[in-house]
Amino acid sequence: GMELAARAGFDPRAGVSLWQKMSAANKGAPPQWLSTHPSGNTRIAEIEALPAVNGTGGFAASEAWAWHHDIIDRAGQDYDPRILKRIRRGEAMTAENYLALLAARKNLIAAVAPQTAPFDAVLAPTCPLTPPSIAEVEDEREYNRINMALLRNTAVFNFLDRCSISIPCHQPGTAPVGLMITGENGGDGKLFAVARAVEAALA
Repeated sequence: GMELAARAGFDPRAGVSLWQKMSAANKGAPPQWLSTHPSGNTRIAEIEALPAVNGTGGFAASEAWAWHHDIIDRAGQDYDPRILKRIRRGEAMTAENYLALLAARKNLIAAVAPQTAPFDAVLAPTCPLTPPSIAEVEDEREYNRINMALLRNTAVFNFLDRCSISIPCHQPGTAPVGLMITGENGGDGKLFAVARAVEAALA
C-alpha cells in the first residue's frame, strides 16, 4: 500500500495520520493476533521506523566517513560537493549512534521478515523512475528528491539485509528497465532459482 501511494504521488508518511484516524474509528476492533491484518499502531510504527532508524546519518554516511575522512582532509576540494555533504553526515555520528543503528536494524529485520515469509520473493522496479535529464537535477532540492526516489526500492531492501537480483524486463528496442527480485535474508540460493524462473517467464 505504501508503495502504491508513493507511485501515485502521495507522501507515504501521511499514512501515520490516516492510521491514527482509523485506530480511533475502530476502538472496538479485535486484537491484532485475531486479525488477518496489522493493527493501526503496527502500521504507524512500520511507517516511522526506517526514517527514524537512519536519522543520525545511517550506515552509508558513517562507513563512508570512516573510509574517506583522511582523504577529505587532504583533498576534499576534489569531491563532488553533493557527495561530500552526504559523507560528512557521518562525521557527527558517535560509536553509540552506530551501535544503536545496528540494534535498530536487527529489530526491524526481525519485524519485517514474517510479513514476507509466505512469499517466494518481493518484486519491484529496480529504479522506479526513468533517468532524469541533467537540467532536471541542477536544482539542489530537485536533485535530492530525484536521487532519493531512484534509490528508494534498493535502499529499503539493502537496509533490511535482503538479497536481490535485477533482471531486464523491457521490450526489445526500448530503454532498459530492471525488475528487482528480492529474497529473504540469507536466501541467496532460493533467490537464484526464483530469478531463473521469472527470467524464463519473461523471455
